[in-house]
Amino acid sequence: MPQDVPIRGETIRLGQLLKLSGLVDAGGELKAFLDVEQVLVNGEADNRRGRQLHPGDVVAVAGTTLRVTAGG
Repeated sequence: MPQDVPIRGETIRLGQLLKLSGLVDAGGELKAFLDVEQVLVNGEADNRRGRQLHPGDVVAVAGTTLRVTAGG
């Protein structure tokens, strides 16, 4: 079952989502993390930290599944 990650606004970048969800602590870790972990966005491989995500998008990485949701 995916973990919902509410965002403010209409989009969030993949790198920001990974930090917000706690999978990475800082931007410096992000590049190394994406170099070794396979990231699936809506079932397709994509490790671009700048990838724009919208509510409803599902990201699977490091044994975790995250679903982007609209914040309140």
